[in-house]
Amino acid sequence: MNSDYNFKFEDLLVYQKAMDFGEVVDVLVKSFPNHELYALSSQFRRAADSIALNIAEGYPGSDAQFVRHINYAIYSAKECVSCSTKAKRSLYITFDRNEENRKLISEMTRMMSSLRKKISERNKRN
Repeated sequence: MNSDYNFKFEDLLVYQKAMDFGEVVDVLVKSFPNHELYALSSQFRRAADSIALNIAEGYPGSDAQFVRHINYAIYSAKECVSCSTKAKRSLYITFDRNEENRKLISEMTRMMSSLRKKISERNKRN
């Protein structure tokens, strides 16, 4: 759905991928056992959503503020690795689903690291 009101951070490919990953996780945890509702399911969803939320929150600020929020987003992505691994070890997801999660997280993390580096290099030139 296209909105008449676009925010610049929404144009970032890494933000779009993070939003997609949040939706993947949301669907995924619905198959987890009920006793995980306020444990692993909740933690995985919050960590996945935090990636896009931190990109959005940091974008309009200073470069230093944006880099700080990119770091928070990277930390959340790494938390998702642990959540996915825990889900695999608990047999809530398959090895292949865990691998796909890790692939998506790795891609987003590389993109965020590249963005962070680009901002840092721009600041060195100024």
